[in-house]
Amino acid sequence: MTKTQNLSHALVIGTLVIAAQSTSWAQEPTIDADGFKNPLQRLEFNSGADQHEFERATLEALHISDPLEQWNRRVYHFNYRFDQWVFLPMVKGYTKVTPHFLREGVSNFFSNLREIPTLANSILQLKGHRAMETTSRILFNTIFGIGGLWDPATKMGLQKNNEDFGQTLGYYGMPHGPYLMLPFLGPSNARDTTGAVADFALDKSINWLNMAKESQRNPEIFGLQIVDQRYITKLRYGQLNSPFEYEKIRYAYTKSRELKIAE
Repeated sequence: MTKTQNLSHALVIGTLVIAAQSTSWAQEPTIDADGFKNPLQRLEFNSGADQHEFERATLEALHISDPLEQWNRRVYHFNYRFDQWVFLPMVKGYTKVTPHFLREGVSNFFSNLREIPTLANSILQLKGHRAMETTSRILFNTIFGIGGLWDPATKMGLQKNNEDFGQTLGYYGMPHGPYLMLPFLGPSNARDTTGAVADFALDKSINWLNMAKESQRNPEIFGLQIVDQRYITKLRYGQLNSPFEYEKIRYAYTKSRELKIAE
């Protein structure tokens, strides 16, 4: 037998051994470090998928029921322009003419007023611990914080909670209803809009620190409250730098409300 024949036989035998080992590995898959056995073994790829199909699948993942989308998109664009031309210039001017400690005091004051709806809705949702925390915050911040201009309650370890009547309705199983983009106010839905009206009526009826009546006599107080609310709201239209910002805001708002209700 020549050396060439011996080399050929060796190659054939080597090939058979490798094939046998490959068959053995296919029959007894090794376990990966994460505990899975060949997780990509049965994964099928769509070789014909293009960028359009990928974008469409991404948008479907962000889909939220929006039967009033045509109207909501118009309001969204209105809010975008109003924010750029009115709200943000007002906030910029407010920031420029008032020192930081004064802006912080104004924010603390209006935040203390918003504790009243939080307390009422914590009680309605049978959240006893949150109701006690909120009650303590109201007392400490109103008395020691001089009407809420300072926030000693937070430094004492009393956590600030946020509960509204929209969350209360969701807590008792009311669906969120159609998505709504409200003029000036931004994203909402039918349930949360109803809740906002109820919380506003509660504020007016309780008239905590006589602010409801003073706001009627002095509209500039209400104007300051609006500017402060826009000042502390971090959302800026266009900051996502995406042609699908409307869909992303709609999705983020809806899911965040679900998480707050589930807390």
